[in-house]
Amino acid sequence: MNATMNAATTSAPALPCSRRMAAVPRVASVRPNARRPAAFSSSLSQRSLRVLAASQPQSQQQVVDGPNEERWDAQVTEGKVRNLSGADIRQHLADGWVLLDVRPPSEASKARIQGAVEVPLFLEDESVSLSSLIKRASAFGMGGWWLGGTHMVPNPNFMQEVQAKVPKTARLVVGCQKGLRSLAACEQLSLAGYETLAWVNGGFDSCKKGEVPTVGDVDIRFAGIGGLSEAIGWTEVQQEQNKGLGSVDGALKLVGVILVADLVLFAWEYIQAYQAGRL
Repeated sequence: MNATMNAATTSAPALPCSRRMAAVPRVASVRPNARRPAAFSSSLSQRSLRVLAASQPQSQQQVVDGPNEERWDAQVTEGKVRNLSGADIRQHLADGWVLLDVRPPSEASKARIQGAVEVPLFLEDESVSLSSLIKRASAFGMGGWWLGGTHMVPNPNFMQEVQAKVPKTARLVVGCQKGLRSLAACEQLSLAGYETLAWVNGGFDSCKKGEVPTVGDVDIRFAGIGGLSEAIGWTEVQQEQNKGLGSVDGALKLVGVILVADLVLFAWEYIQAYQAGRL
């Protein structure tokens, strides 16, 4: 289980990490009459989403406080949510389960899942308010430039959209790119009356190529990369498929980035010299 991290006190950008838990025995479903712990209150659930959104400066970075993470983990350890790996996905879909993709559109559009119901738990913050602009700038400075992504806000219509698309009798496999947002979504779905839930442990980033049926047979892990690391082919999935720095394409991208950086530096020095009257 990931160590708990506090975004407010982090002094250096945190690299993205998959959300994984130790395997636990699977159960048939969420018991409809099971007593819910007091922590499963709607007010706590909504506050949890705000914490999760505020504490992840880009969509890949998953940082939450301890109580929320422990409560979400308890859904799995107590048998309320099945624990799946990437290898289990196709069989569950063949058995009639519905895959609920809660990734934001910026991730889902890179690798769409065949037959999935797409309802984002978070959306990109498009507000032009001063606070939103500051948060977006902070997200960029704390890793967005390298990893991609931007500041996210909770989708206020998440549950309404799910209920409009999926009946409560459906058996749901809930998935996201890293694994934590989908676990948070399971709490919301359980509170709303969805009784048979499963979660992809570690998210789609933990899946191997072909384990998730995507449109065009795109490797689902490509949806989790972005920023400069993607542009120069630095990511693991690009290296595995020979699309990284070791390839001709990757080397050309790296040279291009260096040239652009050199051009920007030259332009800055020229402006400084002009303002100082040396030109």
